[in-house]
Amino acid sequence: MSPGITRPSALGAADLSLGEFIDSRPVGRFHYVVLALSGSVMFLDGFDTQAISFAAPVIAREWGIPVASLGPILSAAIVGLMVGYLVLSPLANRVGHRRLVVCCTALFGVLSLLTAAASEPAHLIGLRCLTGAGLGAVIPSLVSLTSEYAPKRRRSSFVMFIYCWLALGFVAAGLVSGLVIPVLGWRMMFVIGGVVPLLLLVFLVKSLPESPRFLLSRPRGIERTRSLLHLLDPMSGSQVQGLILTPPEEGPKKRPSRVADLFSRGWLGSTVLLWVAFAANLAAFYAIQSWLPTIVGSFGQPQAIVIAATVLTTIGGIVAATVIGPCMDRISPFRTLGFVYLMGALFVAVLGLVIAGGPTLLLIVAFLSGACVTGGQMSVTALASLLYPPAMRSTGVGWALGVGRLGGIAGPLLVGTALGQGVAAREVFFAIALVLVLAGTTVFRIGRIHR
Repeated sequence: MSPGITRPSALGAADLSLGEFIDSRPVGRFHYVVLALSGSVMFLDGFDTQAISFAAPVIAREWGIPVASLGPILSAAIVGLMVGYLVLSPLANRVGHRRLVVCCTALFGVLSLLTAAASEPAHLIGLRCLTGAGLGAVIPSLVSLTSEYAPKRRRSSFVMFIYCWLALGFVAAGLVSGLVIPVLGWRMMFVIGGVVPLLLLVFLVKSLPESPRFLLSRPRGIERTRSLLHLLDPMSGSQVQGLILTPPEEGPKKRPSRVADLFSRGWLGSTVLLWVAFAANLAAFYAIQSWLPTIVGSFGQPQAIVIAATVLTTIGGIVAATVIGPCMDRISPFRTLGFVYLMGALFVAVLGLVIAGGPTLLLIVAFLSGACVTGGQMSVTALASLLYPPAMRSTGVGWALGVGRLGGIAGPLLVGTALGQGVAAREVFFAIALVLVLAGTTVFRIGRIHR
């Protein structure tokens, strides 16, 4: 047994609250099911989001539209993501995280299939925006469910784990596109992106648990929560029956909204700075992911190198997550992430210098850039889940992701505009590097506030 884990029998039946009970459990089968299902949805989210980046150059040739006009198509899903985060995800407070995940997974699966039938840019933009709304709505609920069932000592690791699957979805989109698009065309990418989520629904309906906090606010909530906790730890026995279960509001009066909590005296500065960090990171992330295939290809690099460079930016983030996560836990989440962003600025600037050079150096720098930019995107979400207390966590993470999408929308659009006006690719990457410097200094500032 790992240090810090209390055996169920060592605590009195009536001595634990819900949170203390979850924190005292060893990681077991129930946690693995939650991680597997949450990770699967995140994987499909990443696949669908990135598929358009590899399909876009082919669509431009097929429909005879200039490359500079791809910006709205590439940003449409990001607009939808923001709508999902800010408008749809709060519905989880009324319908539950589980139901929202199931419904929105079905939604983006169907809309992805409809995307495969798009016949003009306007149709494609509209469908990508609606698909993004479904994709965005599920992420805060998945983060909340994963965080809620994670023991406190593993919370950041659990969140980083499911975000790794989002990144793996990006990698899979690159690999699959190289096999599918040359043979079956770009539309097949969205057929795959639609069919697989619909198949996953069977497992989500059967095995994805509901949030205990949500259950406690519903009729027969205490009984349903105890049944769920028996599944979390079948050996807990009478201890579950003796748990002190209270409503999630932890008070006699239910507040109508927790969004205002993010702007209270103790949180206003941290919330605004966190949003800046999210927006800066997402601007750099989506600018690179959306335009790197087109920019690398414009320098005459073969398609294999185009795909490899883009995929390596994501693989770099996945590899980095195995290092960043433990450093955030053991050193400081603020100092660790701030340093990652500053290193990312350096590598992205170098990427602009080597993008027209030999493929070996290009791939190495793409990997290092992704380690910091994609790894930073995973880490800043974990930082948000650590920054806010449990009562504010879901709202804090969801709104940071949603407002941060403004940067994700602006990034690809601004890069497309710059390239359309003849700005050199090197200068575009230098600008992205400055955005990452902003993200790093912002995170350091949040750390000083909470020191």
